[in-house]
Amino acid sequence: MTTTPRDEPPTNALIQELERVHDMLRHDLRACQDLADAARAGAPAAELRGAVDQLGRRSPHLRLGVDCMRFCGLVHAHHGGEDQTLFPLVRRDAPHLAPVVDRLEADHRVVSHLLDQIEAAVDRLDLQADATRDVVEALDALSDHLLAHLTLEERALRPFLLSLDGWPTDERAS
Repeated sequence: MTTTPRDEPPTNALIQELERVHDMLRHDLRACQDLADAARAGAPAAELRGAVDQLGRRSPHLRLGVDCMRFCGLVHAHHGGEDQTLFPLVRRDAPHLAPVVDRLEADHRVVSHLLDQIEAAVDRLDLQADATRDVVEALDALSDHLLAHLTLEERALRPFLLSLDGWPTDERAS
């Protein structure tokens, strides 16, 4: 049996926070995919609106906007924060992790491109019949890439995060 980071007892508030945010991203991504699948299957618009409203009451991240566009913005912001504060600190204080940070930053660029594809397809939902398919396909591609990225990031940065007293700020990263 493979041990994942979550199989270990939580020992660090930073790791708990990272995993909590990542778990919410995983949950919300699955919820967006479920909605896209329902749309692809021909669910009536009223039913989809009801599902989106329900999602907004259940999901901490999607409560504010309750749609894929908000999710995309959240992931963009999360990765932007890592790129600006966490990764420079890792490069400075744990130079042996530079190849991992390179990969995570490359992942961020791929994820950003996939998020842009989702946003563009969502913008076309009322205009083009194939936009629903495009949203579903883009969400599938995002899911494959983002879920692997989140797991890699959690595993690779765990030892470094255990060494920190708190979340890095812009001042600590420079």
